[in-house]
Amino acid sequence: MIKVKRINHVSIAVPQLAEGRTALALLGLRASSDEHVAEQETDTCFLHSEEGETAIELIAPAGNASLGRFLDRRGPGLHHVSLEVENLADTLVHLKAAGVALIDERPRVGAHGHLVAFLHPRATGGVLFELCQCDSGDTSS
Repeated sequence: MIKVKRINHVSIAVPQLAEGRTALALLGLRASSDEHVAEQETDTCFLHSEEGETAIELIAPAGNASLGRFLDRRGPGLHHVSLEVENLADTLVHLKAAGVALIDERPRVGAHGHLVAFLHPRATGGVLFELCQCDSGDTSS
């Protein structure tokens, strides 16, 4: 059985991380340090609310051709919504068996070393969803 624990974060695509960071900081969100995610060829920066319950990820291409195409076609904006699940591998097996279109059939490493996989937007009303598995008690998104 699939169990979504929470919305982990909302991701915004930007050409460069600095472009989105300033406005979000004015809203009181604190930026973490930048991280290069080699497996996905992206640079990321997470911004958190004071209470730590809200997380927004800025994501910029660092060789990632698909993210570059996304920005060329749509410009900066909402990229994906990340849902935290208990067991990502089991979730993907269940979704595939149910006929849900997947971009990733196996987990891969994302930001903070978390396991991630993407559902195809045609399966979710045009919205790109990332599923992520975080260590228990980890609130770093």
